[in-house]
Amino acid sequence: MDIFFHCIKRNSWIWFFVAQQFFLLEVWAFQESNVQNSSEELTELARRYENAEGVSRDYQRAFDLYCQAAKAGWPEAQYALAWMYANARGLARNDQAAQQLFQLAAEQGHRQSMELIRGIERNDVNALPSCLFFEEIVPTTNHKAISKYEYPQGKVSELVSRLAPRYAIDPALAMAIISVESHFNERAVSSKNAQGLMQLMPDTAERFGVKDAFNPEQNIKGGLAYLRWLLAFFRGNVSLVAAAYNSGERTVEKYHGVPPYQETIDYVQKVINLYQKTTHPFLRNIVSPPFFLTSKKL
Repeated sequence: MDIFFHCIKRNSWIWFFVAQQFFLLEVWAFQESNVQNSSEELTELARRYENAEGVSRDYQRAFDLYCQAAKAGWPEAQYALAWMYANARGLARNDQAAQQLFQLAAEQGHRQSMELIRGIERNDVNALPSCLFFEEIVPTTNHKAISKYEYPQGKVSELVSRLAPRYAIDPALAMAIISVESHFNERAVSSKNAQGLMQLMPDTAERFGVKDAFNPEQNIKGGLAYLRWLLAFFRGNVSLVAAAYNSGERTVEKYHGVPPYQETIDYVQKVINLYQKTTHPFLRNIVSPPFFLTSKKL
């Protein structure tokens, strides 16, 4: 800071300006080194690199930072990436990628994105940048596996212990899903009309033969049947199964992994933290895997 006072005393405004810029560069460098998991901070730092605000313009660095935040489900970063693609800001123009990123942000309530895509026919061709894809979320280090005996004991626990083996499902996985979905409330109803302990949507309940989603045994049977199908479809990948349980298997197919929705990412992390396993045995003869998994060694 002494350099500023020295420059002021000598009325050397040119050198003051140079010193000020040097100081700002040091501040931004310090801030960047301390940015870790805040999607909002990553997006703000990316914006500075994109627009040369206090740092030298660096479109690649901006893109990388936006990608980190967008992958974590931050809609403002998804919008900013879309803008870079739409206006060829350091990237080759890609209208399909821009539209999909605007759609992604709009689906999470981003107002500017919602306005931009209004009246435009939806594009479901996957044109998103590869930096947004990931197939697995791992347990965080400050969590340990919870055994079924640490969950509330009673009717639900007894039903899961009795029914899960019939569907080749680890009771601990079923209990983790129930805990995150309904907190063991058999009368739970979500804003999207998912119902009961395992929060079955009406079409999912019908698909797996559930007549009364508020009947605990029927609900658990339906949820276990769905988990068995998802485990077979996604070849035992618990992250993909949890993501599909939350957002639908077609959404996971579309994004070739866990969708970059903040709600879904948070949901998968909660399930993984409770279950503490990333894979689960599955039955191969139920359904073929999606295309994006067929080229991988299973």
